[in-house]
Amino acid sequence: MNVSIFAAVFGELKNWVMKICEITGKTAMAGNNVSHSKRKTKRRFHVNLQTKKFYVPEEDQWVTLKVSAAGIRNINKKGISACLKEAKEKGYLS
Repeated sequence: MNVSIFAAVFGELKNWVMKICEITGKTAMAGNNVSHSKRKTKRRFHVNLQTKKFYVPEEDQWVTLKVSAAGIRNINKKGISACLKEAKEKGYLS
C-alpha cells in the first residue's frame, strides 16, 4: 500500500514501535497452530514485554525500559548497570 494512500485513509502516519526487549533483544517468533487433525496455520509467539521503571544509582535517575520477563530476571541477577552496559554494547539500547 502506498504511504500517501495509507495516510489519506487512516489520517496520519504513526510511529510503530516493534516488540523488542531492550535488555535481551528478544523478538517475536513464527510458528504454527496445530489442530487435532494436524492442520497447520501460521502464528506468532510474542515476547512477554513489560514497561518497567528501574532506578540507576550511578546516574541517580529512573530509567523506563520495555523488558521481557527474562530481561527482568536478568536485571535482578546481574544488576541494572551491568545489564544496561551489556545492552548498549550489543546494540539493543541506543
